[in-house]
Amino acid sequence: MSGFYDFKVRNMEGQEVSMETFRGKVVLVVNTATGCGFTPQYEQLEEMYRKYHDRGLEVLDIPCNQFAGQTPGTDEEIHEFCTLHYNTEFPQMTKSDVNGENELPLYTWLKQQKGFEGFGKGPKALAMSALLKKIDKDYKNNPDIKWNFTKFVVDREGNVVDRFEPTRNMGELDKLVDSLL
Repeated sequence: MSGFYDFKVRNMEGQEVSMETFRGKVVLVVNTATGCGFTPQYEQLEEMYRKYHDRGLEVLDIPCNQFAGQTPGTDEEIHEFCTLHYNTEFPQMTKSDVNGENELPLYTWLKQQKGFEGFGKGPKALAMSALLKKIDKDYKNNPDIKWNFTKFVVDREGNVVDRFEPTRNMGELDKLVDSLL
């Protein structure tokens, strides 16, 4: 059986990055988009990165264009957008699929570790549920990534401890990360 540290992804320069690089660190793996209603979460992710990086947090940004085409452009254009608008400093990988035939093997494994458990409560959660019912009536019953900015929290031992849908409170994510560091 594979574990987190057995996987590799390509960075925006096309070089393979082994998850082994992150051994002993807390890692947030997040599929991002530059043209999404959740794109402002880049700001909160960067704040967390700056706040906790010295204590062992890594943010692994994996842009994905599978949700309403909200991540157009090349890897360079995406990186430029993120650094210009959100001053991001965390590692950005190449644009990749997180669902389907061409999904990154890392995402196959992450979804096996933590499936979809719902969007929570509140207006954004209700809106996401309504949208997804139109796209996939059975969306609640599969582990697929539902939208941009789904976050997986991996502890220092390489265990997936939680999955945060984009509608979950970022304050809860901050508290969890802090507790794992």
